[in-house]
Amino acid sequence: MTDKHLSSQFDAELSNISTRVLEMGGLVESQLRQAIYALHHLSLETTDQVLELEQKVNRLEVEIDHDITSTMSRRQPTARDLRLLVGVSRVIVNLERAGDEAARIARMIKSFIEAGAPRTLPASDLAGSAQHAADLLQRTLDAFARLDVTAALAIIDEDDHLDAEYEGYLRKLITYMMEDPRTISTSLNLLFLAKAVERVGDHAKNIAEATIYVAKGADVRHTTAAQRESAVQ
Repeated sequence: MTDKHLSSQFDAELSNISTRVLEMGGLVESQLRQAIYALHHLSLETTDQVLELEQKVNRLEVEIDHDITSTMSRRQPTARDLRLLVGVSRVIVNLERAGDEAARIARMIKSFIEAGAPRTLPASDLAGSAQHAADLLQRTLDAFARLDVTAALAIIDEDDHLDAEYEGYLRKLITYMMEDPRTISTSLNLLFLAKAVERVGDHAKNIAEATIYVAKGADVRHTTAAQRESAVQ
């Protein structure tokens, strides 16, 4: 078997792994969109659909992880190919955790609905932040597919805006609880929902960092904006 043939097989394996990662990402995006719909419309049926997708996401993570391990052991990749496999491994971990957050949101919404939560609380504000987080995840997956460093840098910076939205929402809930103690239980549920949404943004940022690692070989975790800009030059 020629080296060229081996190289073609390896390229096909890498392409298949990348395709499955994007498939997994699409499922997690769907989970988030459905969770947002459930929150906005207080739909029990939709929360069940989110939880059904969780099983598919978990299965894909295990399968892709197996493919990565198998490819590494057989091909012993170097340089950018190795970075790609390491980066993909980081991506699927963060996708699975983002899916966990979507499932957590669905479970809390289900409990929220069954408890007869008042509609006067600012759930619509939370739906806006959740939409922001879902959009961020979609964009970071697109950046990873294209290994677009510029887009990845913008996503990392934008996660700070999502964090600010969370802090603003937290202050609003505290005001509601102070004004009417009867809303404390429901407000705490909303607070946990908001934290789950904020965590989705964190996972999107982590995938963006993995994108930069694959494309440039630079580890930009726990760095400032200036350090990240310098690292990708």
